[in-house]
Amino acid sequence: MSIIFVLVGILLSSTAVEFTGAQSVGVCYGGNGNNLPTKQAVIDLYKSKGIGKIRLYNPDAGVLQALKNSNIEVILGVPNDVLKSLTNAQAATNWVNTNVKPYYPSVKIKYIAVGNEIHADSAEASSVLPALQNIQNAISSSNLGQIKVSTAIDTTLIGKSYPPNDGAFSDGSVGYIRPIINFLVRNSSPLLANVYPYFSYVNNQQSIGLDYALFTKAGKNEVGYQNLFDAILDSIYAALEKVGGSNVKIVVSESGWPSEGGTAASAGNAGTYYGNLIKHAKGGTPKRPNGPIETYLFAMFDENQKPGAEIERHFGLFRPDKSPKYQLSFN
Repeated sequence: MSIIFVLVGILLSSTAVEFTGAQSVGVCYGGNGNNLPTKQAVIDLYKSKGIGKIRLYNPDAGVLQALKNSNIEVILGVPNDVLKSLTNAQAATNWVNTNVKPYYPSVKIKYIAVGNEIHADSAEASSVLPALQNIQNAISSSNLGQIKVSTAIDTTLIGKSYPPNDGAFSDGSVGYIRPIINFLVRNSSPLLANVYPYFSYVNNQQSIGLDYALFTKAGKNEVGYQNLFDAILDSIYAALEKVGGSNVKIVVSESGWPSEGGTAASAGNAGTYYGNLIKHAKGGTPKRPNGPIETYLFAMFDENQKPGAEIERHFGLFRPDKSPKYQLSFN
């Protein structure tokens, strides 16, 4: 999850919104809780709510079994702690043989996310590209070419973000990200990006208005943007263009707003954010106007054992008893 992302916005008044559905939207499913429903009950909830996409952070056999013949599209995660092992080609083949081949195509695995929010200076950084290549080779040799292989970044890799057209990866991250973008270009794969207007707003309240973060701003700012989500997303697109990734599509692999535990964290704000994001994802951004924007809301449940700040445990769309926190429509 992104922590700091500097963007300057202009704020005006808020407008009413309506909660409407979009098939471009999925929901992330994390299991860091000791009070969550069974895996089958979770997938049944996805189906009953018409949620047609799911992001998994690890290849949980029970969840994958429950997803069989559900028609739910899946981002399947490779956890960060196994990346180093997958720099070995045989280990990557074994990973695909164990976690993909037994389930596909009855489980509609769309993307494999090789690592989540790896920073250029982290211990795992040197493993990402070889792991991507080895998983891709294993997918290709198994005739699973419809599955796209990528990695999920956060916005700390962006050095300049405003105005969005000037977006660029930081000097410290270019050497890390450029070969990964080259890989995505060669394989016609998207970049997965975790986009959190919440953190941008909290860290820059002097220059960013709450309405700009919640999609309720009336009118555009001085550079033609009406919401922070589009500004962040387009700054990543601009950064991609500067490293040879002009044709790379971005899939928003996480975006959410906490309902309690920190600044501006309330059920009212979170409900407004999620409802407006579902509606907004049907369209595009100023830089990429042809939508929809494939977007995964974070997250299905509050996770009471998730580490980190208190807000991290309050991103759920549903309570552990499966009751909805917000009145949202997904279909």
